[in-house]
Amino acid sequence: MSVSHDINTLRELKDGKLSFEKLHGLISGFKDADRFDKMVQIWQESVEWDDPILLPLAEHLFVVRKPDGRRVVKSTWGYEYCDVQENWKLHAKVFVRDSEELINEIYPDKLGCDPEWMQLREYYDPLSGALLEVEVVPPGYPIVHDFKPDIDTFYRDWLGRPVP
Repeated sequence: MSVSHDINTLRELKDGKLSFEKLHGLISGFKDADRFDKMVQIWQESVEWDDPILLPLAEHLFVVRKPDGRRVVKSTWGYEYCDVQENWKLHAKVFVRDSEELINEIYPDKLGCDPEWMQLREYYDPLSGALLEVEVVPPGYPIVHDFKPDIDTFYRDWLGRPVP
């Protein structure tokens, strides 16, 4: 079935401004064949830098192509973390909630985790200070690279075209 949503509806999706009914229809219904391209266009219009977005990684993180061809992880605010094959979290500002006092700042007393068993790692963008991700892990657990995209295969096998 062929479906096509107008770009303004998809902008509202990105900005979290859709009604529940419209959002439910968009999520549960058939997807536009060109949804990826439309969303990349919307994200590209929303940032102040010119590097082409190859792939959105998270709400405020993208894989972009630099003029020299390198693929790097870049934030909405323009901070360049690292090569796409590296772990961007190692280049973010990190705040670790590893005491009852720090955990109780966000969880009411007795509802947070035991800091001897668990800690919260908050990853922030160095330019904007925006929270990008939170991990709840045992103390000493390594910083895990969540996702290493195979961009060439995605474009070739899923989109049917070369990487721009």
